[in-house]
Formats: sequence, structure tokens, C-alpha cells
Amino acid sequence: SGVVKAWLSISFIMARVLCKLKISANLLTISGLLFAALLYLFGKEVWSPIFLVLSLMADGIDGSMAIISGKASKFGSLLDSVVDRISEVLWVLVLYKIGIDQEVLLLIIITAFIQEYLRSRSGGLGLTDIGIVTIAERPVRASFVFIILIFFHLNFTNIIFVAYLWMIFQIVSIITITKYLRSKFR
Repeated sequence: SGVVKAWLSISFIMARVLCKLKISANLLTISGLLFAALLYLFGKEVWSPIFLVLSLMADGIDGSMAIISGKASKFGSLLDSVVDRISEVLWVLVLYKIGIDQEVLLLIIITAFIQEYLRSRSGGLGLTDIGIVTIAERPVRASFVFIILIFFHLNFTNIIFVAYLWMIFQIVSIITITKYLRSKFR
């Protein structure tokens, strides 16, 4: 999707700058978790979406930094994946704090985790490249959180419909990646 491609371009530019400053990718990974925690703590504040942006930026840039610096490691990849999942839980919990229905949020986070598990498990089964971008990749999920937070702070009613749309995106993504993986593992 266009959001994902735009984000990857921006993250590589920023990663080059941070590599020159000798900041480690793992430090940036942990920073992303810190920003997600701050989003959770201050989610009802009008300025809170900045923490979501910083959390997503740290996550995208850390991987780019590891690639650019030649210091990509299995531990760094594992740390990044775990921190990503914890951060996404915090993103969803802030939506619960602002009043989004818990059942909808539970379905959203479960489907997001299933999507990521499908990718991870297929790698464990020997597929080296998933080769597909779904409509609900992590930057898109963050965009949904951002939109919901902005709508909340603008006092829009019925922001639950944005959460429903996100849930539909997640379901479509699982179907898309499952069909793709089925064709690869036949």
C-alpha cells in the first residue's frame, strides 16, 4: 500500500542520519516501546498522538538502521518483534481507555497478532520472503489508531465505526495472507 511504501522511504532516510550519530538499533527499539507506554499513559491528552508517531518511527527506523549499519542480528530481530507486539497492545489499550468497545478491540488485536504469526511461522517453515503486503500492515494499523485518537480529541461521535473498519481490514489481511501462503506451501 502507499502508506507502507512512503513510510519505508522516510525510515531509510532517518536511519542514515541516526547511524551517523552512532545510536544503536536496539536502543531505538526500546525507545519505541517507551513511546507506546507514554501513549497509553497520556492517551486522553490532545497531544498524545505524537507518542504514537514516535513509537512507529522508532520501530521503522530501528530495522532500517540495522540493515544500513550491517549490524542486523537475530537477537535484534527477536527484540523488535516482541516490542512490536507489546507496543501494539498498548496502542489498543489506549483505545479502550477512550471508550472503544473491548470486544471490537480484542478482535482487532487477535487478528493483528494472527497476521504477524502467519508471517513468522511461515518463515519458520522455510519461506524466506512472504512477498505480499496486506491492507493492514503495522503502519496502517498505527494509522487507524491515530485516526481514532484524532476523532476522539475532536469529539466526533461514532468513532467505533473506524474501529469496525480496522477490524474488517484485519480480517481481509488474514484471508489475503492465508491464501498466499496456501499457494506457497502446496
